[in-house]
Formats: sequence, C-alpha cells, structure tokens
Amino acid sequence: MLHFSRWKTLLIWLVAFAAVVVAAPNLLSEAQRSSLPGWLRNDRVTLGLDLQGGSHIVLKVERSDIVKDRLEEAVANVRNALRGAGIRYTGLTGNGQTVTVRITDPAETQKAVDLLEPLTTAGGQSGLALQQGGEGQLSLQISDAGIAADVVSTRNRSLDVVGRRITGFGYKDFQVRPEGADRIAVQVLGSVDAERLKNILNQPAKLSFRLLDESMSGQEALNGRWPATSEVLYSLDDPPVPYLVDRTAFVTGANMIDIEPAIAPQTQDTSIVYRLDAEGTQRLAEATSRNIGKHLAIVFDDQVMSSPVIDAAITGGEGRISANFSEDGVRDLAVMLRAGALPATLTSVEERSISPSFGADSIVSGLVAGLVAVVLVAALMIALYRILGVIAVVSLFFNLILIVAGLSLAGATLTLPGIAGIVLIVGMAVDSNVLIYERIREEERAGPSFARAVDRGFSRAFATIVDANVTIFIAAIILLFLGSESIRGFAVTLAAGILTTVITAFTLTRSIVAVWLKARHPRHLPKSVVAHLFEHTNVRFMGIRRFVFTASAAISLIAMAAFATVGLQLGIDFTGGSLIEVTAKQGNADIDDLRSRLDELNLGEVSVEPTGRPSNARIRIASQGGGENAEQSAATLVRGELAADYDFRRVEVVGPAISGELTMMATLGIVAALAAILIYIWIRFEWQFAVGAIVATLHDVIIMLGLFVLTGIEFNLTSIAAVLTIVGYSLNDTVVVYDRMRENLKRYRKMPLPILIDASINQTLSRTVLTAATTLLALLALYLFGGDVIRSFSFAMLFGVALGTFSSIYIAAPVLIVFRLRPEASNGEESNKTDAGVRSGTVV
Repeated sequence: MLHFSRWKTLLIWLVAFAAVVVAAPNLLSEAQRSSLPGWLRNDRVTLGLDLQGGSHIVLKVERSDIVKDRLEEAVANVRNALRGAGIRYTGLTGNGQTVTVRITDPAETQKAVDLLEPLTTAGGQSGLALQQGGEGQLSLQISDAGIAADVVSTRNRSLDVVGRRITGFGYKDFQVRPEGADRIAVQVLGSVDAERLKNILNQPAKLSFRLLDESMSGQEALNGRWPATSEVLYSLDDPPVPYLVDRTAFVTGANMIDIEPAIAPQTQDTSIVYRLDAEGTQRLAEATSRNIGKHLAIVFDDQVMSSPVIDAAITGGEGRISANFSEDGVRDLAVMLRAGALPATLTSVEERSISPSFGADSIVSGLVAGLVAVVLVAALMIALYRILGVIAVVSLFFNLILIVAGLSLAGATLTLPGIAGIVLIVGMAVDSNVLIYERIREEERAGPSFARAVDRGFSRAFATIVDANVTIFIAAIILLFLGSESIRGFAVTLAAGILTTVITAFTLTRSIVAVWLKARHPRHLPKSVVAHLFEHTNVRFMGIRRFVFTASAAISLIAMAAFATVGLQLGIDFTGGSLIEVTAKQGNADIDDLRSRLDELNLGEVSVEPTGRPSNARIRIASQGGGENAEQSAATLVRGELAADYDFRRVEVVGPAISGELTMMATLGIVAALAAILIYIWIRFEWQFAVGAIVATLHDVIIMLGLFVLTGIEFNLTSIAAVLTIVGYSLNDTVVVYDRMRENLKRYRKMPLPILIDASINQTLSRTVLTAATTLLALLALYLFGGDVIRSFSFAMLFGVALGTFSSIYIAAPVLIVFRLRPEASNGEESNKTDAGVRSGTVV
C-alpha cells in the first residue's frame, strides 16, 4: 500500500517551502532585495554574460617576452661577471634560448666556467645549463622547463595587476581567474567598452627614465654597431624615429606613488603628472645632476615617449610627462601606471562581448519560450492523465523551483543555453511521471487492487527512471568540461534538472498521489482517450527490421560521404575568426553597403547577412591566419569602420590557439561521453545491449552530422551540446525499452526474441510517444520563441529527439537479434498461451 508517514510528508513540504523561499529573491529587484536578510539576499542566480551584457576576454602570456627577458638577463649577468673578474671575452650574444661567449685567453676558460657556474643554480630554479666548447667557447642554455616555470610565475604575478587595472577603469562587477598555465580569463559584466578594456589589459605599461646614448645617432647605430650597454628604440611618432638609449633605468613606474592625467584647457595637450617616492626622487636627482645638458629618455614599453633636455637637476621628485595621446588615452595611461606594470605582454586570444540590450532581449526570449513550453506540456499532461496530470504539473512546477533554488545556493551562473536547458527539462521532467503512470496502468491491468497497482508502479519504475536519467546526466557532466561558459551553463541546469526530476518524482509526486488515494479512494486511473490509444497496440516492429536497417545504413553512408566531401560549416569556435552582430543606429541595416565597406578593409573572406529584426546584421570574418593579434586587429578595424552608424550587439573573436583547443576538447568530450555512457550500459545490462546501444548511438551521431552538412547550419560548441544531449536522450529511451526486454527475458524464457522485442516495445510505446511529444513541445517553443542565438540548437534538438526515438526502436532493438541475445528454440515453436497473453496486452 502506498503510504507516507506524516513526518515524511511534512519534511517534503518543508523542503518545497524552503526552495520557494530561496528561489523567490530572483524575482525581486535590487531595491526589494536590500530589505531581505543578508543570508537570503545573497543567494540568487547570477545572470551570465549573454544575459546581462559584458565582455569575456582571455589573455595569454607572451612566451616570447619571457624568453627575451631571460635572455637579456643572462647576457647582462655574464657580462657583469666576466668584467668584474677582469676576464677578456668576445662575441657575447644571445640567440633563441642560448647565450654564447668566447673567452679570449683559453687559459682563463676554467676560471670563467667557475665564475659562471653559480648562474645555473641561482635561486635554485634558474633553468640554465652551462656548456663548454673548444677554443674558449662557452654557452648558457635556457631550458624549456625554466621558461615554462617563468610563464606560470608571470601569469600569477599578472593577476593582481589586471584586477587593479579593471578597478581603475571604473568597473566593479568583474572576475579575474587563471586558466591553464599561461592564460588569464577576465569577465566584466554590464556595459563595457571592450576595445578600451583590451588596450589597458594588453600592454605591459613599463615606464622607465633613462639617458640617451649620444655617442651616435639612432640612425648611425642602425647602420653600424652600437655599444652593448645601449639599445635602439623607436619613438611614438608617425613615422617613428630611432633613438640610441642606455639600457640602465634609474627610475621606473614602480617609483611613482601619485599619478594623474592632465589636459590643458586651452591647447588640449595631454600629459601625466607624477610624484616619486623617496628612492626614486634621490635617483632622479643624482642622475640629472650628473648629466645636465644631456637628453633624458622617458621609455614606455620599449618606445621613447619623450626626450627632454636636462636643464638642471630635478630634485623635487615631481614632474610632468608629455603624452601625445587622446583624452581617453591619457586617462588609460594613468590607470595602467597606477595599477603597475605587467611582467610581460598579455595578448587577447579570445573575446566574447555582449551588449546589455542584446542580453535583455535574450532574457525575454528565454522566459517566453519557457512559459509557452510549460503551458503546452501542462495541457498535454492534464489531457492525458486528468487529476494525475495536474499532480504531474504541480510536481513540474516545484521541480523548476528546486532547480532555481539549487542554482541560487550554489551561486551558479545562468546563461541563455542554461535557460534552454531548463526549457528542455520542462519537456523531459514529465518523463518520470509518464513512466510511473504507465507502469501503474499496466499493474492495474494485471489484477491487484488499484492502490496496490499504484504502489508497485512507483516501485518498479524506480530502477528504470534512474537508469534512463543516468545517461543524460553523464552527457551533462562531460559538457561541464568543454570550456565555454555558456555551454557550462547549459550543462549545470541540465544536470540539476535531472537530479531534481528524479527526486520530485519519488517524493513530492508520490506524497501527493498518496494523499489523493487516501482522500478519493479511486479504483482506476482517470480515463483518457489519448492514453487508451496505446492499450492494445501490437505493432510488429521487427517484421520490417531488415528494410529499416537497409534504409538506415544507406542514409548513414550518404551522411558520411557528405561529411567527407562537403564537410561541416564550422563556426569560429573551431576555425578561429570573428562573429559580429550589429544594429543600425537609424533605419534598417544596409547589407550591400556593409559588404562594400568591409571589402575595402581587405580582411579576406567576409560574409554579411540579415538576422532578427531588419535593423540587425551578422558579420562573419574568416580566420586571418596571422596569429592571435591578427584576429583582434580584424575586429578592431570593423569596429572602427562601423562605429559611427552601428551599435555592436555581439562580438566574438576566437584566435587560433583557442579554436584548436576547443576542437580537441569537443572531440575528447564526445568520445568521453560515449565511452562513459556505454560502460554504464555494459555494466547494467548484457554485452549485447551495450553493442546495440553503441550501434544506435553511432547511427544518431552520423545522421545528426549529416543534418548539419545538408542544412548548412553552423557547427559550433552549442552543436556539440546538442549532439551530446541527443545521445543522452536517445539512450534514455533505449534504456527504457531495454529494461522492459530484460524483464521479459526473465519472465518468458522460451519466447522467440523478435516477438519478445515487439512485445517489449509495444508495452513501452505509450511512454516513448508521450515523452517524445512533451519534449518536442518544449523544443518547439524554444525554437519559435527562444531567439536567433539558440535557434539552430533548438532545430538540431527537434530533429535529434525524433531520430533518437526512431533509433531506440528500429536500431538498438534489432541489433539484439543480430547478436543472438537469445538463440531461437530448436523446434522453432513458442507457447501459444504466452504469445496470446503478450498480444492481448495483459502481460507486463
């Protein structure tokens, strides 16, 4: 007898009430939340970049800068050591990761070796190796491991500087975190000037005061040889002017304790006003007092910013640096100098920027799609199961509240694909209720009392529901590691929805059904015309298995041929390049004018197409093939060309390093998901079931890829999410059918396998069709109302759900016959009684 004690029922409803309390602040404004208790006010879902706007930028430490600095440091150390010991040398050079020098007097070679040996152990991890050659030749090799350690150290030291620069720029809602060994991921939410933000984050902003080497002009130095203690640097002028500058800096940006931008009101000349600390003041005073009449070189990132004549000793520790920058430029310079210099250049390798208006549109689209999906699914469930359908809808409602509450407590980020995941859960969540209700219907036909049938329906459906949902849960977990925040948002909501679905089905739904039984004492399930359509089905699915197998094999071969010859239309996630969406500031977007203007920029392959409203357009720029900076430069050129006439709704720039990693990660993700799911099925079922699941899964993946080739839909990370979700859904359906086959195999040991498979499919057909219907309704709502960004994802999912339903019947099941899950009886006979029982639908 289905029974819930009072304390269990009370506990379930207390949890439901707590979920409502935790989730409720997400519906309140910021002002309304401020009046709530602190513990409740802070527990809410954070809207992702694509919902509230902002920029996500990935910065990469330039390894070449690290190598250059290490090489210059090693050369200087060798020079100082040999000169200090009075050892004569020649040919001291640094090339690649090797410093070479020849000792003039071979007799002093060993002395030089003993002198340089400590450089290889300085600090314990110098990464230097000293090698001795013939005729006094010595070399110091900087190891790759040493460079790699320096890259990690530089990345770690850069984190604080990047954070200070963003704060100085005026942004408050941001995150800075390490990513990999050599990257920093920056996310700034809200209205962001992405170009200015990248500019202040990319530059090392190393400022130094030096002296010009006036032994020769910069041009003369370029035409000949210049002293080893100096180097040739160029000015910021256009065209740049070469200067010969002493390598020794007596004041750096680290000595500046007060920095302010200054703009002359009349001339609009820009400059930086600074004040030095005590050490910097003393050094500047000493250097200028010894070099009156010479030129001071103010160097910013290896470029000469200015070169004033030293008229007198500068002793006050205060001064002004002329900066030939715009007003914004000089303010940005002040921000960088205040925050401190970066130890190396940070190159932008990925940018994803969204305007707040685009995010607001996405929120509206997602909410509308979700509301429509709930209404459609609720209407279908109530039409099918009457009062039990109402119970399923109540359970679905609290399921959604539990998802939001869980995401709030975890501080999770909700993205547009995350909303799509919730909408998908709306369609899939009722699957558990359908499984339970249909199992109850079967138990009711078996003869016990209705109350007993309800109890057995819940109990026997439990293992099937768990097995079916594990496959999708595994796919969701794999998606968490695919690297994109939006995909991780989808994976989090999908995984959370699966967990809450199973929990609510066997707690909340079960408790409400128990109350209904106790209050109404029903004798049977509510009648439904639609549900009764499947009561006496006896479709001979396996009778046409050879024809279906042949047709599916032919379609799969065509799909593979198209994939090999035509190929997928890969998005910038996998090829690199830029994707830019713009909105005309006035009137409609002029597509032809956009094409003409962008063609003049010589950016290679550029496509422009309308999207959404008439005022919107989408621009795709193929990979520039010139490294990370080339991709950023292309996007910058487009921004500069169109900024006067268009607003930028969305900008995505992916460099070759990121695109290559995403391709590898996506491939590994698909392989890992398939392997994990199939291992689970292998453990839970016989090996023939696992083989059937493999064949059905490969069938679905191949035809899904063929769909992308045929339709020309862009294949990107959201496509990977769609494929993996469909794989999970297909196997979910397959597991339900397999579970019934396994049950019937134990019950009818002499029944021929084709007939047993037909019986199992017919017995689960109502669940298969109804679950597909609810899921398709939710996806249809997502496709029609979810917005342009996820429309291709929704379309692929719509096709995939139908495909997964087909393959669970006509691919996964017939494979069991091919691999002889049950050898046919020797006399080829079967029990008429058994067969009759199955055909009449009375056997469960």
